[in-house]
Amino acid sequence: MSPTESRKLLEDVEAFCQEIRPHEELCYVDHRFNDQVLPLALKYNILAMPVPAEYGGRGADTVTYARALARIGREGTGVRTFFSGQTSIGEYPILTYGNEDQKRRYLPAAARGEKILAFGLTEPDAGSNPLEMTTTYERRGDSFILDGVKYLISNGGIADAVVTFAYPRGADGAKLPGSRISAFIVDRGPGFASEDLTAKMGMPTSNTAMFELAECKVPLVNLLGEEGNGFRIAMGTLVSGRISVAAGCLGVIEDCLAECLHYVKERHQHGKPIGKHQLVQEHIAAIEQARFASDAVLMVAAQAKDASNAAPTDASLRTKAEMAAAQAKLFITNAAWQAADHAVQIYGGRGWSTLYRVGRHLMDVRVCRIYEGTDEVLKLKVASSLLGKEYEAYR
Repeated sequence: MSPTESRKLLEDVEAFCQEIRPHEELCYVDHRFNDQVLPLALKYNILAMPVPAEYGGRGADTVTYARALARIGREGTGVRTFFSGQTSIGEYPILTYGNEDQKRRYLPAAARGEKILAFGLTEPDAGSNPLEMTTTYERRGDSFILDGVKYLISNGGIADAVVTFAYPRGADGAKLPGSRISAFIVDRGPGFASEDLTAKMGMPTSNTAMFELAECKVPLVNLLGEEGNGFRIAMGTLVSGRISVAAGCLGVIEDCLAECLHYVKERHQHGKPIGKHQLVQEHIAAIEQARFASDAVLMVAAQAKDASNAAPTDASLRTKAEMAAAQAKLFITNAAWQAADHAVQIYGGRGWSTLYRVGRHLMDVRVCRIYEGTDEVLKLKVASSLLGKEYEAYR
């Protein structure tokens, strides 16, 4: 992506963010889905930022895309999560692992807002270990038949198509022993039923759902990649997803800092602006340190992913990108949680309210330490990369 194209994309993202903010403010207070994200994203052509222009996207490199998501993250983790679901883990696996027909059928439509995408890996009893999933499939004639339940799926209730994972099943209806996961592009239709999950601690303006596949017919041409290659597709996609979460959390830190810098100059206690109190300044310094470090860590991960994208057959670059993404996600999500906590403390009683942005950030950002890889799983990944494969906790 040229510097001019990158600058134009970030300008469009800025315009989107300025226009979406008042809608997000109202929707959050009302605890309802923000239905303006899609039309405004379409207006500014940011529904497929890293997708090449030949498939309707903007062709953004990972560094530019990360900057865009950081800016979107300032408007709220719910807004950013829509883009992660649509692009980072929705469009990405189709672009990376799909064939030409699949790319032509799904990516331009996603860029035009005609298809909302999601990523269906998590199940009620298969979270951090997707190999424990129970969703299964069998081949019947010119279709695969899928059965199972996916849970806590971002965009799951509004998606037109979901990249979904399942095991082949045996004659007893259970997953075939010793088999491997496959990936499918599943269109919403007969056999696909979703239910929105609204009892969430945060992100009321985003869509989170569970969906059930019951004798769901998927055309053979919608097998993503080769049969049995689903786990590799899922893990490769999570690298993209983790960078997107890390980028959004940097935006949370930036917004907490901006809100606090304004507030501490306006709020007076003990006869002076609270910004003159040393312990308040300690909170400000902590948020700035979180921002400074997180920005650097995110850029390392984004640059590593760009290097790997440029040489997709280089295993060492791929491993480096995977580890950088894991470390960025682990570090920045925790930094954002702590920064939001500092911000709420600065606001005092007002911070303990969804009427103020810092309180909303604290509620919303907590889930970022869970989805796309929990803190615990990422710590194990980092440690085993240093100790060696024989020290992996789960083998």
